[in-house]
Amino acid sequence: MAKPRYLTKSRFKLAMECPTKLYYTGKAHYPDKSIDDPFLLALADGGFQVGALAKYYIPGGHEIRSTIHGEAERETIEFLKQDNVIIYEAAIRFESLFIRIDILKKRGNRLELIEVKSKSFNSDDEELPFLNTRGALSSDWKPYLYDVAFQAYVLKHAMPDHDLSAYLMIADKAVKCPTDGLNQKFRVKKDPRNRKMVLVHPNLTAEDLSVPLLATVPVDDYVSIIWEGTGTDDFKPKGFEGTVNWFAEAYEKDEKIPPIPGKKCRDCTFICSDEELGKGLKSGFRECWTDRFGWNVSDFKEQSVLSLWDFRNKDAAIELGKLKLSDITEDDLGLRADELPGLSRTERQLLQIEKYKEGGKEPYFDRDNLAAEIRQWTYPLHFIDFETTINPIPFTKGLSPYEMVGFQYSHHVVERDGSVRHAGEYLCAEPGVYPNFSFVRALKKELEKDRGTIFRYSNHENTVLLAIFRQLASADNPPADRDELQQFIVSITNANGNNGLTWQSPRNMVDLWYLVKRYYYDPYTKGSNSIKYVLPAVLNSSDFLKDKYSKPVYGSATGIPSLNFKDWRWIEYESDGSVKDPYSLLPKLFTDIDEKNLSLLLSSDEDDTIKHGGAAMTAFARLQFEEMTDYERQAIKTGLKKYCELDTMAMVMIYEAWKDWIA
Repeated sequence: MAKPRYLTKSRFKLAMECPTKLYYTGKAHYPDKSIDDPFLLALADGGFQVGALAKYYIPGGHEIRSTIHGEAERETIEFLKQDNVIIYEAAIRFESLFIRIDILKKRGNRLELIEVKSKSFNSDDEELPFLNTRGALSSDWKPYLYDVAFQAYVLKHAMPDHDLSAYLMIADKAVKCPTDGLNQKFRVKKDPRNRKMVLVHPNLTAEDLSVPLLATVPVDDYVSIIWEGTGTDDFKPKGFEGTVNWFAEAYEKDEKIPPIPGKKCRDCTFICSDEELGKGLKSGFRECWTDRFGWNVSDFKEQSVLSLWDFRNKDAAIELGKLKLSDITEDDLGLRADELPGLSRTERQLLQIEKYKEGGKEPYFDRDNLAAEIRQWTYPLHFIDFETTINPIPFTKGLSPYEMVGFQYSHHVVERDGSVRHAGEYLCAEPGVYPNFSFVRALKKELEKDRGTIFRYSNHENTVLLAIFRQLASADNPPADRDELQQFIVSITNANGNNGLTWQSPRNMVDLWYLVKRYYYDPYTKGSNSIKYVLPAVLNSSDFLKDKYSKPVYGSATGIPSLNFKDWRWIEYESDGSVKDPYSLLPKLFTDIDEKNLSLLLSSDEDDTIKHGGAAMTAFARLQFEEMTDYERQAIKTGLKKYCELDTMAMVMIYEAWKDWIA
């Protein structure tokens, strides 16, 4: 008997991203380039702990543990025969729609559907965050509200004689943790069947639970506007119910919904390399563009409009049939300069197009403007990179959910004579130890020795330091050196009025990412400004770097001092003569995660902070909340140090190449 093809809430979510994906999902010959390990997905963002904590705020429930649809449904039905009952992971089916409800409460004829999410809001705000200024659903909250609306629809139809209320249970950033060490009372492990388990410490106390960190927020009004279509256009022209039935029927019959390509295709995960295609695998992305536009093999060898950096009119261009990068003109860009040195956003877009059309591989380098920037720098130069996380359950008493945690940094120094050294690092990943104040204290000690210029890559480091400044200001038991730490943060950051903080330091960190955008472009990056793309591009085009780092000088006694490497070569070559990505030379950060999921964790996007630090965040979460041997723990810490050290060394190598080109 064929296994039923149910439209679950995860498949509904997938279809809302792109209805055609329903046809590709779950089929081995359509490889899905997204993280498919639920343990990894929930680990870094604290989803496991949030789900377990929610059950302590709503205790006394019966958990449906079976992962087999039929068994779980039958067990749920038995519990629902009781007049008053609480069920965790309740399995509800209506026709070909199937859901698992995080928490379902039944009181006589009344049902309460509670969806637990590792997401936060602030109950002190005058308005809930679910609507934007125009009164429509907020884009940030749509996926969560759609999830609840779908579940409520299924439950309402499965149990039509009951009154139903829907809720989101989410972290409240307005409350403060009542005790120390609460996050360590919710640890995670995998069971023998590789499924997640949350181990709750037996000494969880009433005081631990005295201040709920999770709030149960009613969302019936938002569910109604989704069902009615008044707060969103996403369900036109079929309406919510019609859209659900459309998805369900297509999935049940295994029929492909015709694709409507757009900017969303940039993030399509159903893609294949040429090598995979040669092995008989299929690319959902290619099929969609072939079906819709009649593209052939040669078309896919060209860069599409999707690769154009920060182009905000991709959908309009695609509707006009401008599918390839070479189709885009100055008029499409709305080309305009600005008053700042270097390339404006649209000028950089035009440069990307022109470089592609010319077929040239030479990088664009604004020597004069970058030389003017360098003349303003003070030696020695300091290059820093932070690794951070946010946790729903705070480390210590007095902290709120999802506060910024800085657990690691790396620091390189370049002297005026060009000498380089890995000057320092910090890593605090001991379970339950709150690192932020010691993190800043250690950074201060390294950077206050001189007035040299400090570099970051993108705005993350500035954001982290401002968050720690606020944590110092509001700490119930501040460190004795609070004033000194805050003064240090002010001395190297920029606060533009956000959250009431305003200052501009003369030693404000220089953003190397900004300099890349204004003064440098290499066709090798295909428009990306991520350091994971810029570094290989620079290495491939710099003879200086190739000569210097093809020798084992890094971490050698007579070369560049390193805290984690010995006699290391950063330059190795592929069979085609191109330089290998230095990140690929590092040892695996994890040995128990398959290549696909590990590569996705290590991927980087300058516009996505979570993805940018995915591997480090996951490693930190594992060190905090997983049971592991001392050997496993040390191996992960060693890997973290090497990856973070390369992040700052990458900045150094970019600087060195630029300095050589200017000379």
